[in-house]
Amino acid sequence: MDYPTIESTIGHTPLVRLKRLQVGSNTLLAKLEGNNPAGSVKDRPALSMLTHAEMRGEIAPGDTLIEATSGNTGIALAMAAAIRGYQMILIMPESASSERKQAMAAYGARLIEVTKEQGMEGARDLADDMIARGEGKPLNQFANHDNPLAHFETTGPELWEQTGGNITHFVSSMGTTGTIMGVSRYLKSKNESIQIVGLQPEDGASIAGIRRWPEAYRPSIFEQSRVDRILDIGQQEAEEHMRRLAREEGILAGISSGGALAGALRIAREVDNAVIAFIVCDRGDRYLSTGLYAPEQH
Repeated sequence: MDYPTIESTIGHTPLVRLKRLQVGSNTLLAKLEGNNPAGSVKDRPALSMLTHAEMRGEIAPGDTLIEATSGNTGIALAMAAAIRGYQMILIMPESASSERKQAMAAYGARLIEVTKEQGMEGARDLADDMIARGEGKPLNQFANHDNPLAHFETTGPELWEQTGGNITHFVSSMGTTGTIMGVSRYLKSKNESIQIVGLQPEDGASIAGIRRWPEAYRPSIFEQSRVDRILDIGQQEAEEHMRRLAREEGILAGISSGGALAGALRIAREVDNAVIAFIVCDRGDRYLSTGLYAPEQH
């Protein structure tokens, strides 16, 4: 008998209808990416980047890989590296939640932290410096087209099939932008009129998983033409909607998922008879130490 491996459990995540947070005649659907084995949407591109790099002969088991990450990609890459036999060095801001750091370490990754002030830009700069010194090989999720390819090949087709081709709007937080780029490419190939809505934080907001990149650091995989509309999401708005997902729908998710819900609800208030799908990027249990779910927040 050909038994499945852990890799085969990546993807095919549920798409569920919200019951209490509906707006008018619209249908709001949540894609539960926390059901992936390492707990986030990033499992898809992590495996894609490793397998395609192997196929091209760019890396081989036993190599050391270096990646800058704010959290979920690092956990996913640490898992993929453990499965395939790589040494993984992850560079991240110290402000990431302790659950994320411990998950990466559990998979055997080595963590290097930069200050909160240096942020992801500083993490990316340090990764580039270490790679230039020959300390490891890059995957570079921000410029690696195997990142959006994972979503073109899996997430997009799943959304199309799970909605019976009836999806009218797709809402996604934008970090590396791999998810929204790959899904947009697929869905637009099926129906050009599907609206692709991206989310970025308001100026001054710090929402894990959503970025407002300075021009010099904008991911090169990002193509503005693939996004029909970009919404700014506030810090308090994302956190409150994250808690609403848990309290009113029973979906325990992270802050960027709260932002995605907020964006989906904004769209729903503007339209009728729409089928609006949004990405629930990860699970909320990796944010419990931040206090965002503490009793006094309710």
